[in-house]
Amino acid sequence: MKKEHLPTKICPVCNRPFTWRKKWEKNWENVKYCSKRCASSKQKNTNDRP
Repeated sequence: MKKEHLPTKICPVCNRPFTWRKKWEKNWENVKYCSKRCASSKQKNTNDRP
């Protein structure tokens, strides 16, 4: 599969698109965040809401 045809998602924390990676092959449906940094900062963002 060519790189331009890989599936993409939008990260809910940084609102940037990210593409499929080989390490996410088995659980792409469950991947929500583009990086570990965004995954850890999601907890901080939910606590900041009034």
